[in-house]
Amino acid sequence: MAEPGGIDEPSVSADAGVRKDPAAGEGRDARFLLALVRPYRLALLAMVALMCTQSLVALATPWLAGRFSAALLGDRPVTSLLLIWLVVIAMQACLGYVVAVRSQSVASHLVADASTRVFDHLQSLPLQWHEQRRRGEVLVLLTEDVYRLGYFVTGTVTPLMPLLLTCVGAFVLMVRVDLAIGLAVSALMPVFYIALRWTGRRLRPLARLEIEAEARKSALAEQNLAMLPIVKAFSGERAESRRYAAQSEALRRIELSQVRLQNAIGPIARILVSAFVLALLWISSQSVARGTMTAADLVTILMYGLLLAQPISQLAGVYGQVQTARATARRLMDVFAHAPEPDDGTRELRDVRGEVSLEDLHFSHAGRPPVFRGLNLLVRAGETLAITGANGAGKSTLAHLLLRLVDPQGGRISLDGVDLKELTLRNLRSHVGLVSQQVLLFNASVRDNIRYGDVDASDADIERAAGAALADGFIRGLPDGYDTIVGDQGIRLSGGQRQRIALARALLKDPAVLILDEATAMFDPDAESMFIEQCRSVLHKRTVILITHRPTTLALADRILQLEDGQLSPARHQPVASPREIASAADLREELT
Repeated sequence: MAEPGGIDEPSVSADAGVRKDPAAGEGRDARFLLALVRPYRLALLAMVALMCTQSLVALATPWLAGRFSAALLGDRPVTSLLLIWLVVIAMQACLGYVVAVRSQSVASHLVADASTRVFDHLQSLPLQWHEQRRRGEVLVLLTEDVYRLGYFVTGTVTPLMPLLLTCVGAFVLMVRVDLAIGLAVSALMPVFYIALRWTGRRLRPLARLEIEAEARKSALAEQNLAMLPIVKAFSGERAESRRYAAQSEALRRIELSQVRLQNAIGPIARILVSAFVLALLWISSQSVARGTMTAADLVTILMYGLLLAQPISQLAGVYGQVQTARATARRLMDVFAHAPEPDDGTRELRDVRGEVSLEDLHFSHAGRPPVFRGLNLLVRAGETLAITGANGAGKSTLAHLLLRLVDPQGGRISLDGVDLKELTLRNLRSHVGLVSQQVLLFNASVRDNIRYGDVDASDADIERAAGAALADGFIRGLPDGYDTIVGDQGIRLSGGQRQRIALARALLKDPAVLILDEATAMFDPDAESMFIEQCRSVLHKRTVILITHRPTTLALADRILQLEDGQLSPARHQPVASPREIASAADLREELT
């Protein structure tokens, strides 16, 4: 089997999913599927070869049935024929087992590999792309869509050649028995093709609607579970249940319409083919009565007719599955059509002092008024700068710009005089740490959450960082200490505890530039003062950007700037701090100088 190597990135245009030319759309679908299966082409070819062998063995059964009938009617020994027949049956059974196991093996590898590649691409996309989509719909891409497409390749596309081989083989062997009957069977093909085209036109939109409805249902469930505390607080369970039930009902109706239409193809095809075969059997029986055909040939014709009916009905079902797969492929193609966040920098800084410069910066979110218009700022290395401003003024946007989570439309941002765009994203983000007010934690242990700042850190390093963030005390009081699982988004911890763990994670990273975006918002005043005392050694000789309104934290800053109307200016009103806060800040300044 081919080693899991990942699907090649499909080369698609930005307007993927919007078809202007049906033929071009089908071509893109085919290229996407080829990119998906390319790493497994040898394994898939081996499967096709096994399936074709299975089909060839199956074609021997009608011939043996005819020979067996002839032997019986001629009063000849049938033992050898029965032994051969037993061998053929055993070969079919063994081949069927091998094909089933190999098919599952290749499918599972293909699905896992494709899912990982989609996951990697989703991670590489800019934050704006994710902000414009519901998380549940994105998760469906990784689960249902990839699974459906992977098993379409192994369960539908791969068996096509063996099915066609069975059809052609049965037809050719029928012609060898009786030319007129074989030609009559071929007259059925145009009728069958017309029926498929008629059904396909109705299946295609249903397949797209089903996938979209399934994504909406998953998105609704994911959102509900994430907002469950709010749902319960506002007694919204019944309303949410009605919404989910309505979405489930919409999906059920679409699925039922699709199933009715898709599953009607197989029985109709089987009835048509079987009726035709029975008609041919009646004609053949007349030939037998006239002596122009032997009884053994009659049995052979009947068996080949029945053998032909099965793959034709299966081929009819394939057409419906193709429509669903095309709709799925379009959704995945649309994801790959979006370029990852730009990472074209080549430089890597080693010894970073931490000087940050913003020159003539212009930035606006899509479809919204500009946030910055020619913003200029110089943060000296080792300086502690505090930025205040009204909500929505763009304070957090500055942090995102420094990490290149978003890029400005104009101007330049530099670190130690080097344009951020010249640096690799990994190198840049290794030098800039962020602790935001919205704390994000993994459903893992406290230790693993802190270690995310430095995967090579020792337990002693983790505990020192936790101590600096005033987290060591409460962590040791947890049921399993540092090995306590915090739950999704740290739900098993209080807001202040989550914030301190996030702070410890950033301190463990030891960045040259540390951005604290309301990082002590959930601390009480005494805890915040203690934190500042504890962080003296951590903040010393480090560039710190404080985004805060809290007097204790503002008193720590060398400068305080106010962000208003897209510009920075000295704060008009200095923070009013308590005597204890002023004394604490004064002691800190004396130590730092």
